[in-house]
Amino acid sequence: MATAEKFIVLQFKKNRGHIVPGEMRQASNAASAEKIATAMSVRVIGVAAYSVMVDEETGDMTSPRLLIEHGETTELAA
Repeated sequence: MATAEKFIVLQFKKNRGHIVPGEMRQASNAASAEKIATAMSVRVIGVAAYSVMVDEETGDMTSPRLLIEHGETTELAA
């Protein structure tokens, strides 16, 4: 099982009064993920950038590590 570190930016939105994850974007590195999240923060209720480990065979993501967050977000389940 080969794994690789990937960087994602995750928007958060309100759904029926709760904060839930929305659209996800991939970034090329940690600095880029932080820059994208900061730029998006003025347009969304919440946004966070994470480093995650991805199983290259199945695409499953594990071990999320928060890099930066803005606004209202929720914790991700590992």
